[in-house]
Amino acid sequence: MTLRGMLHSRALLVLGIVVAAAVPVATLPRLPEVSPWPVLAGLVPWIVGKYVLCPLRWRVLTTGAGAPQACGWYLRANAESEVFGLLTPGHVGADVWRTKRLTGTGLCAGDALLSVGMDRLVGAVGLAAFAVFGASELPLRLLMSAAGLGLLVLAAAVVVRRTRPGLLPRGPLPPPRALVLGLLLAAGYQLTIAGLLLGTIAATGNTLSPLEILAAFGASQVAAAVPGPNGASPRDGALVVALVALGVPLVAAAAAVTLRATLAWLPALTLGGLSLWLLRRQAAGPLSKVSVAAS
Repeated sequence: MTLRGMLHSRALLVLGIVVAAAVPVATLPRLPEVSPWPVLAGLVPWIVGKYVLCPLRWRVLTTGAGAPQACGWYLRANAESEVFGLLTPGHVGADVWRTKRLTGTGLCAGDALLSVGMDRLVGAVGLAAFAVFGASELPLRLLMSAAGLGLLVLAAAVVVRRTRPGLLPRGPLPPPRALVLGLLLAAGYQLTIAGLLLGTIAATGNTLSPLEILAAFGASQVAAAVPGPNGASPRDGALVVALVALGVPLVAAAAAVTLRATLAWLPALTLGGLSLWLLRRQAAGPLSKVSVAAS
């Protein structure tokens, strides 16, 4: 099977989800000490980061005629996208859904792609900055990866300008003030990620400093170049290795990482699933009225 076939394989996706759910179930009972309270203490701020700070960052980086202005729209669209992101390698489904939602409001395809691309780029820069701040040696490669991503986006824009000019943005680029605010929101989100990982590690009876966790998480992002299922991707494996290198036992590290990934499904299915259901009802409402009138 080719790499592309593996990335699009439903069987491997289901297997990855099963593995991500099975590892905590198999490893947590083997640990001498497990407490749910640190997990809860880390989960609540992370939900705020993922479902409030991230959509607000996306909003400030979105420009162009027809762009939604209401914060509630971004909160809902972001929550919906998380469901698709968790179901696809590399979280690409989230970007596809966000682009679709933006174009559905009247924003041109170029501005929608710019919005989602800028949000991804600012998030990567924020992660790289926190990884370097964590005083790890490996995140230098992560910073280079973020710079490479920026160059790749620039090269893609040049190619698209020559081949498909209709896909280019029509609106202005985000102003410097928006970029600074986006980076601050990205930094806040990285803190909540560290808090959740800190909570899952503490739940296993182990402790690390927040800076060590940020460094480990940042170093693991180098492996994100090879996408995989949430909780069973090369990035998650690299994070386990990084935690073990910092002194966390292998069983505890595997349990903490997969537990963090499994917990991501709870708010996604609750918030995103509810919003998708409401969106479907809104879309079906006028059609059902038309069909009733026609009958």
